[in-house]
Amino acid sequence: MNYSDKVMEHFTNPQNVGEIENASGCGTVGNAVCGDIMRVYLDIDENNVIQDAKFKTFGCGAAIATSSMATVLVKGKTVQEALEVTNKAVMDALDGLPPVKVHCSLLAEEAIHAALWDYAEKNNLVIEGLEKPVTDIGEHDHHHDLVEDED
Repeated sequence: MNYSDKVMEHFTNPQNVGEIENASGCGTVGNAVCGDIMRVYLDIDENNVIQDAKFKTFGCGAAIATSSMATVLVKGKTVQEALEVTNKAVMDALDGLPPVKVHCSLLAEEAIHAALWDYAEKNNLVIEGLEKPVTDIGEHDHHHDLVEDED
């Protein structure tokens, strides 16, 4: 499987790994099919700007790389701008992903959204355009009808 240099760079040396104590928002998403689990922590200031973003991911190299890039992309952005960090934006920033790994970028987008949702709930905010994430990691495998061998 061919990964771009950017993917390899973020896999071998991921940015923003870890947890944020008392995070403003924390979201955990998972894909039962491939077993990836991603947790994103956001530190958001009173102006709704993301000061810090960290992640913990249990998954393949692509899942780690997409989590890393997603946190890089949302740092310094407003909550509203962070919503625009789609899986496509993450993939573009990584110079693409192999087709069987596109679901990893979707997971990264969902994890950011889940953390934003948590933040909104804690602060009784409504974030325009944000939908309640599906967090049932056990049963939940939408987007992932395609299961292919890794090699």
